[in-house]
Amino acid sequence: MHQNVGGIDRVVRIAAGLGLLAWAAFGTGDARMWGLIGIPLLATGIFAWCPAYLPFGIKTCGPR
Repeated sequence: MHQNVGGIDRVVRIAAGLGLLAWAAFGTGDARMWGLIGIPLLATGIFAWCPAYLPFGIKTCGPR
């Protein structure tokens, strides 16, 4: 599993994931369901690997 998510992309994913999870934790009703989208965002940011990028050959990280 090679990294395909780079610096700025990772920061945005982690921040958005944490924000959505906070919204889910403190929100009510629909906010809880929409906030759970933060889980995959946070995971892809932490592991620097996004399975949705694979079919398109997208890499936002620099060359190795």
